[in-house]
Amino acid sequence: MNVGRKLAIALASGVAVIWGLSFLSIKVAVAVIPPMSLGLARFVIASAILGLSFPLRRRRPALKLRDLPLMAGAGLTGVTLYFLGENNGVLLLSASESSIIIGTIPVLTTLADHLFSGARMGAAQYLGAGMSAVGIGVMVSESLRVSDEPLGYLFMGLAALSWVAYAFMTRPLFKRYDRVEITFWQSVFGGLGFVPFVLFESVPWARVDAPVILNVLYLGVFCSAIGYLFYVTGLDVLGAGVSSVFINLVPVVSVAASFALLGERLSPIQLAGGAVAVAGVYLAGLSGAKRRQTG
Repeated sequence: MNVGRKLAIALASGVAVIWGLSFLSIKVAVAVIPPMSLGLARFVIASAILGLSFPLRRRRPALKLRDLPLMAGAGLTGVTLYFLGENNGVLLLSASESSIIIGTIPVLTTLADHLFSGARMGAAQYLGAGMSAVGIGVMVSESLRVSDEPLGYLFMGLAALSWVAYAFMTRPLFKRYDRVEITFWQSVFGGLGFVPFVLFESVPWARVDAPVILNVLYLGVFCSAIGYLFYVTGLDVLGAGVSSVFINLVPVVSVAASFALLGERLSPIQLAGGAVAVAGVYLAGLSGAKRRQTG
């Protein structure tokens, strides 16, 4: 299916909302289901849904042997390694704090593009990256002053870096596969990557009630199957840099929803740091988008 730029922007905006709410679902589910077991559950659901779409389209998912390492690597990076970081990070931090760390992905993508692809950065992008780093630093330092727990931030940092690598590894696959095939195979390989970790976890099945099940279904159906498909579509049409800009919306949605639904409260200093970080990401992303349009 051919997707125009306007529809790709709409899909990227939609996935930002879906993923913004995902931090709340992870917070509820991971309190009962261990982090890697939760990851396996959501991607078994996602793989099943995406797999069922192929008979409806009267085709089989294709995967050439030469592309196996790249497809598997992208799945292990963008699914297994990413959720190793995110699920463990959300377990230790608030949903709001976690989402703000993930919100730095556009800046990290811009820096990676500059370092590895030779893409030029303008003054506004440097300023935005600096603002984002300062804002995150303020938020983290305030959190450590209160809780003295750095591990959650290290996990979220791992997730953010993994996603940047995933975006760049996925980009070459668009030349040979459609978006559903890419999302399906990455979900399969990423799901398989959870299996060795799950062997060391124990799920307290007696505590798995209806709210937990509903949140797992939301994560599997909307955040993984539909969300990844929407993101991959945006990545294909808009490129890694522009599509990552929409991740700016993720912490905004997550902080607002966490306040309204979970009763989470960031301190004034954390809110200020988070606002500076998001503003820096927006500045860097907006400047980068304009440079690409005029370049």
